[in-house]
This record gives sequence, structure tokens and C-alpha cells, in this order.
Amino acid sequence: MNKLNNKPTFLQNIDMTINDTIKLVNINPNISKILKTCRSVIQLKFPVKIKGKIEIFFGWRAVHSNHRLPVKGGLRFSTNVNQEEVEALASLMTFKCALADIPFGGAKGALLIDPKKYDKDSLERITKKFARELIRKGFLSPARDVPAPDIGTSPREMGWILDAYKSLKPDDINHMACVTG
Repeated sequence: MNKLNNKPTFLQNIDMTINDTIKLVNINPNISKILKTCRSVIQLKFPVKIKGKIEIFFGWRAVHSNHRLPVKGGLRFSTNVNQEEVEALASLMTFKCALADIPFGGAKGALLIDPKKYDKDSLERITKKFARELIRKGFLSPARDVPAPDIGTSPREMGWILDAYKSLKPDDINHMACVTG
């Protein structure tokens, strides 16, 4: 529960919904533990030089379920994001894909940033650095984890991520599939 107002957090709301559904369909308790667990979350802190000064940026990528690969989920750039929200949204992506029989697992990512605060060149530098960090840690690739546009991102940012991927993995013939949108 949120300590300030005794209301459940977004992630707690998702967990309660999953618990209610598990009870309704009578799922094996061992399977229910798997359904409720986010498989992996990475938190990144990385520097980028902007207009002669170093700024430190914070980002996350969560993989809720890799029962089907690649995992898929949006990448948002916002000042209103945190790890718990990213985990909750990753779980929703898992269930959305499963219910619609879309052959992907669920993931989500976020960068704590106000994209309107930066010019195009600075935002490109930040986006590419974030992408390189995710790629090096195994959280972005056509075969494993494919981000898509979300709040604060667009096809432009996905293009920059594609450029970053191609620069690190020039021999990957599937490089165009490292993002959607």
C-alpha cells in the first residue's frame, strides 16, 4: 500500500487483479507464482555530455515473461516513471499478448527524462546511449527484446535505437527487427 494515502500502488493493483483472476479460473498455485513474477528488471544509470556538462540519466527495462520470444513492450520517456510502474506495465503487456494470441512475451521500458527539455541532437545522444546500455546488457535485440514507441517516444527515437543497435551489431542480418514503430 502507498504509505501516504493507504491506496494500493499501480503494481499492487495489477497483482490484485491477477489474484482475482487466478481464483476465478482455479489456476495451480505454482503456476500462479510464475504468472505474478517479473522475470528480470534492469536499472541503468548512465552519463551523457550535454552542452559541455555531464548529466546522469536513469532508465529501466523489465521483462515480465519470456514464455514467447522475443519479448515486446513500449519504451517511454517521461518524468513520471519509476521501476514499479515499468514492472506493472510489463506484466500487462504479457497478458495483452497472451489474450490476443500475439506471439510475444511482455516487457516495458522507461527513461526518466523530459524529452521537451532537450534539443534534437541532445535527445538523440541520450537515446542512443540508453540503447547501447540496454544492448550490452542483453535487454535489446531482434531475437530477445524489442522495444516500441510509447509516451514521449516516436518512430524517430526507434530509428535512433536501430542506428545504435546496427553500430554495435553490424553482422546481425535481423537488425531491422530490433524495434517496431
